[in-house]
Amino acid sequence: MSLYRNFIYLFFICFISLNLSSQNDSLPAGDKLVIGITQTPPFVVKQANGYSGLSISSWKLVNEQLQAEYEFREYEDLQSLLNALENGEVDLSVNPITVTDQRMKKMDFSQPYFISHTSVAKRKESTTLKHLSNFFSWDFFSIVFLLLLVIFIFGFLVWLFERKRNPEEFGGKFKGVMQGFWWSAVTMTTVGYGDKSPRTTGGRIIGLIWMFMAVIIISSFTAGIASSLTVKSINDEINGIQDLERFDVTTVSSSSSQELLELYNIETDLVRNGRAGLEALLNEETALFVYDEPILKYEIQKRELSDELEILGRSLKKDYYSYAFPKDSELLRKINPLLVKTLKTMEWSTLVEDYN
Repeated sequence: MSLYRNFIYLFFICFISLNLSSQNDSLPAGDKLVIGITQTPPFVVKQANGYSGLSISSWKLVNEQLQAEYEFREYEDLQSLLNALENGEVDLSVNPITVTDQRMKKMDFSQPYFISHTSVAKRKESTTLKHLSNFFSWDFFSIVFLLLLVIFIFGFLVWLFERKRNPEEFGGKFKGVMQGFWWSAVTMTTVGYGDKSPRTTGGRIIGLIWMFMAVIIISSFTAGIASSLTVKSINDEINGIQDLERFDVTTVSSSSSQELLELYNIETDLVRNGRAGLEALLNEETALFVYDEPILKYEIQKRELSDELEILGRSLKKDYYSYAFPKDSELLRKINPLLVKTLKTMEWSTLVEDYN
């Protein structure tokens, strides 16, 4: 009986050992990983001696533990890379790919290794030019025209009463009408030069009505001018994604930004990458470029465009960058714990600090 128990115990030990060995993090000898990438500075940067960037560095730290042979396979754009993942052409991608509901249906994702935001880039505007454009707007000129029309009407009415009884001040046709206009403008502004004044009963009644109306009109006119100077600035503020409907918007094809804009039915022009989107802004082909904030910041700083372009302070959503794998990939189970361990190291913290 004791011999039988020992045999069972030995069999159990062997089974556990085999099971543990099958869960070893290392890959079978001879297997070479194909890692799909597309140039996405500062995460994936192509250089003369190979690839660098924050995502490439994270993979190298992971592979110090995995000890796998690998090669990078570069794709032309994000859409091509996503197609390669979905079709199993590559084993994984270390590109900064945002986890979204739609993508999770087609591929698997690791633990996020970087938290980002979707933000909006726009051209910088001169404050002086902006105020001037607001001042000389259609709303402003329409208010001025309406006011001049009202002044003219009351001046014309006074001229009708005064042209015969008071020809010294309101005599003549064209000249008299202009004198009435002058009197109406002076009365409205309460300047009160006293050089023109109605003498007839009808003219004085018109003058009395105009005095009271002018108080109301001048207040409304002041409010209208203030509105014309500020309403455009208020309308230009973007406090949420729905505010983008008023602008020409561009984003990168197949990006999480495109998914977000489509979710809110925002009409969007598409470009291949972040650099093309910034070029569209510079060439005034679009008003806003919506994309990943760290990529926007890097491109603007690298190309010294901070005097021409700016990123709005309010972001549209938070993003999580992860490694991407074909659906049901066994490789995810091996790499994910190593990635989690890597994110806790001082080396990774230093890399992120240097990037920031």
